[in-house]
Amino acid sequence: MKIPGPDHPITITPNPNRVRVVFAGRVVADTTRALSLKEASYPAVLYIPREDADLSAFERTAHTSHCPYKGDAAYYSLRVGDRRAENAVWTYETPNPAVAEIREHLAFYPDRVDRIEEGP
Repeated sequence: MKIPGPDHPITITPNPNRVRVVFAGRVVADTTRALSLKEASYPAVLYIPREDADLSAFERTAHTSHCPYKGDAAYYSLRVGDRRAENAVWTYETPNPAVAEIREHLAFYPDRVDRIEEGP
């Protein structure tokens, strides 16, 4: 486990906007409680509370990944009707203490969903 610091900063802030994720024309997540995680020089990633997602469209997969700063990620595919997006969603179920705020949150690959809307 690595601790975020000056050489690899991670900040987590509440996102003031409404965030909606659309896949296959269906809203699969809608929240006003998203978190914005900014890690080093990477683009910010929106993390949406699990309670604000339509989990009926999610299918757990066996895929996993590891980030030395955040921990082990689990993945979900999205299925709506005949459309499926493989490993489109990830989550840190037991994140490292430095990023504990993202526990019970979901993040979406923008290129695997129709769109991620962010606005007032």
